[in-house]
Amino acid sequence: MRLKLLTLAMALAAAPLTSHSEDLLDAYRQARANDPTLAQADAQRLGQHETVVQNRALLLPQVDASLSLNQTQGAGNRGTPEFNNDGTPVLDGAGAQVVAPNTGWLRSRNQSLNVSQSVMDFSLYANLKASRSLDAAQEASYQASLQQLATRTATAYFQVLTNMDALAFSKANEQALARQLEQAQQRFDVGLSAITDVQDAKAQHDTSVASVIVADNTLADSREALTQITGQPVGELKKLREDLPMTPPAPNDPKTWVDTAMHYSPTVASAQFQVESSEASINAARAGHLPTINATAGWGRTSQWAQNGGTDLNSSTGGTNNHPATTVGVTLSIPIFSGGATQSRVRQAIFNRDASQDVLEITRRQVTRDTLNFYRSVVAGISQVEATKAAVTSSQSARDATQAGFEVGTRTIVDVLIAQQNLTQALSNYSQSRHQFVLNKLLLKQTAGEVDIKDLEAVNALLQ
Repeated sequence: MRLKLLTLAMALAAAPLTSHSEDLLDAYRQARANDPTLAQADAQRLGQHETVVQNRALLLPQVDASLSLNQTQGAGNRGTPEFNNDGTPVLDGAGAQVVAPNTGWLRSRNQSLNVSQSVMDFSLYANLKASRSLDAAQEASYQASLQQLATRTATAYFQVLTNMDALAFSKANEQALARQLEQAQQRFDVGLSAITDVQDAKAQHDTSVASVIVADNTLADSREALTQITGQPVGELKKLREDLPMTPPAPNDPKTWVDTAMHYSPTVASAQFQVESSEASINAARAGHLPTINATAGWGRTSQWAQNGGTDLNSSTGGTNNHPATTVGVTLSIPIFSGGATQSRVRQAIFNRDASQDVLEITRRQVTRDTLNFYRSVVAGISQVEATKAAVTSSQSARDATQAGFEVGTRTIVDVLIAQQNLTQALSNYSQSRHQFVLNKLLLKQTAGEVDIKDLEAVNALLQ
């Protein structure tokens, strides 16, 4: 049998392609518009910025006005004395004149306008500085999310391509093993081989059928992973062309990449701003020991009028209309003792600062490790792609030679099946190494804080 597994696999992989296929930039544009992870980071960034506005507002004048209107039944002037028809007063049992109860009301209106301004409160300035640092930290986190979106999209995209190749290889392998099973059965029928050859071929073919099912399910899941990012169904995707530029990282120096990451990584920058915010929070807590000065100005006016049993006393007896009153003052507050709460808040702020410094150190070490790892992976990937490509060629030749030897009786069916498996594995390794090499170059730039749309465009140019 002269079946070329590589040719068949490539034909199967290209079979479903239509006249238009999506590329990496299409997927990235969809992700920018629909990715909920990026949307969450953007909302957190905008929400954190509002804390700056709120803390700055405390340093500006505070103005409030109020207006109240109250009515009290049975109030106002005293009750009305009662008289008999002859004009003599009506007396009660104790000989006192009877006074009719007051059925009127008393109304009052209060108006006020107050203005206050913080003159000296160091905690307000420290809290404003802390919130600005947190705002900068959240902005850096958003930039990190933007860069991560590029690599997340590319990773999901190339995972689909890898699994598409894996499915194509599995199908090609299943068809080749089906042919081997058919040949083994024919040779057994004419007495040229034992039944064990048929059984071996059938076992391998059954396994390959199961592998096709697994590969198909894995491909479907990887498509859903890309849909999870883009929010759109995944159609046919452009594939990585065969001739890849196998260039090392530029600059070709791991220390330079680490230095770049320490200066430009938004993840490191976010952790640094967190430390600055914690330092400002310590100053805000210590300001609890300091005096504060506030200036205030107010204007107020109160009016009252009453009615007694249907008689309007505001006009007859003169309701009360106070003249407006204006007050201006300065308040000095000196904290003396708060039960140890202020000292506790200072200690707490120091502990939080120490924790944020530890987070910064953890972040720096992790970024350093990732940068070096991806740098080494790119360098090693050049040799790995070349080695796996050579392995495909060698495995193809070995499979063909083993098949020819089997046909003339110098090799067994087991040898052919093993050669078939080796070829399928070599094809899979080659596909994975090519896709991972391209991804590692993107991940190296992302870890160093330098990945942008131009890098995606360069990768997209490698698709066809």
